Amino acid sequence: MTRALSLAYLTSHRCTPPEAVALAARQGYGFVGLRLWPNAPGGPQQHLLGRPDVLRETQAALRDTGVGVFDLELIRIGADFDASRWAALYEAGAALGARAILVAGDDTDEARLTQHYARLCEAMRPFGMTADLEFMPWTGVPDAQAALRIVRNAGTPGNAGILVDALHFGRSHTSLEDIRALPRELLHYAQICDGAPGTHFTTEEMIHTARCARLMPGEGGIDLAGLFAALPADLPVSVEVIHEERERDASPDAWAAACLAASRPFLGT
Repeated sequence: MTRALSLAYLTSHRCTPPEAVALAARQGYGFVGLRLWPNAPGGPQQHLLGRPDVLRETQAALRDTGVGVFDLELIRIGADFDASRWAALYEAGAALGARAILVAGDDTDEARLTQHYARLCEAMRPFGMTADLEFMPWTGVPDAQAALRIVRNAGTPGNAGILVDALHFGRSHTSLEDIRALPRELLHYAQICDGAPGTHFTTEEMIHTARCARLMPGEGGIDLAGLFAALPADLPVSVEVIHEERERDASPDAWAAACLAASRPFLGT
């Protein structure tokens, strides 16, 4: 079986976009994920938007290595959402040949969130990327059932998608049956890491783990074997492991290699 594997932004967060591409090529990943828009004002990101020199350097690295860009981060849908705000991200994605943009739903008014998600899909359609809605237990899309309901109520646009992150699967009210119920056409990729499972964590604890302290596959208690057996066997997977404390003693190459090696047993590659 051939499964595309992508080096997620969080696994290579110490790298610039062209450095991440080169790192992916050295360590055997076929794709990269890039965070060109911060997850919060002033948050970490890779600087490329508005920097044509970095765009050109990244495009050259893609051509030279054969690595592709799988997903870009990050669009957050809040109560005041305006799809035009991310125009530069759509354009960069098209220029880089990206396949998807990761979408977070922050609005707890589900009807409004659904309307805004539909508008996002419409705005992104000309750029050839999918809008992959990630469920996260502390957001307005807390589990897989909510993600599917929002996408369906938005009219299931042709470029709609649902992103399954192993950490959020393990920490939300999402069952393997919920995962199996996700239509194949809505699944474009998934993310792998590990951690302590359960629904008892505080919002602050969940956010800290997700952003700073994920475990390598096999080191935690999430049912990764069950999850990836429930997902399509050919689904691309983004290796997303960040552990800021442990990374201090590992080079970006060593960390990316170790994360990939830990992921393979669960992915049949």
